Amino acid sequence: QVQLVESGGGLVQAGGSLRLSCAASGRTFRGYSMAWFRQAPGKERDIVAAIRRSGSSTYYADAVKGRFTISRDNAKTTVYLQMNSLKPEDTAVYYCATGATWPRPDDYWGQGTQVTVSS
Repeated sequence: QVQLVESGGGLVQAGGSLRLSCAASGRTFRGYSMAWFRQAPGKERDIVAAIRRSGSSTYYADAVKGRFTISRDNAKTTVYLQMNSLKPEDTAVYYCATGATWPRPDDYWGQGTQVTVSS
């Protein structure tokens, strides 16, 4: 079993930055891809970014390319999402996920962390 715990969400003004962290436990972390999804009120949950188990390959949704960076530290079993130049439309609950599929590894989920960007 894998457990995922997100942190780092909060309230930030447009143009600001936040870094989300996701601490994973379970022996499958190193073998799985990791990803961040987000869900805004009234909308479906969409993928934001993903990273392969080696960290050598990443995927980004078009809406966040050039602004967000996903990374992972396998020694710390943690995945990060650095979010720069935030926009009000980035407001959502952000979920960490992991699994065997690419680029949507979604077998296991965290509880989510709220990100609110004010204009």
